Amino acid sequence: MSDNMTNIETLRMAAIAAVLAATNSSEDPSQAGRMSGESWSQDHRRMNMGMSSVMHQRSSRSPWK
Repeated sequence: MSDNMTNIETLRMAAIAAVLAATNSSEDPSQAGRMSGESWSQDHRRMNMGMSSVMHQRSSRSPWK
């Protein structure tokens, strides 16, 4: 019975390690809040703050030209 429990515990640890290895990325997770995100989420944030849409922002001329 103890060999069976050891095998189950080993398999459980291997599964947890596999999940953790798959979810870790090369990016720093502490910087996730600084990432701009998807276009639609940027657009919703801009519109909620009363700013122009992402499409309008991207199509407008740059002041540096």
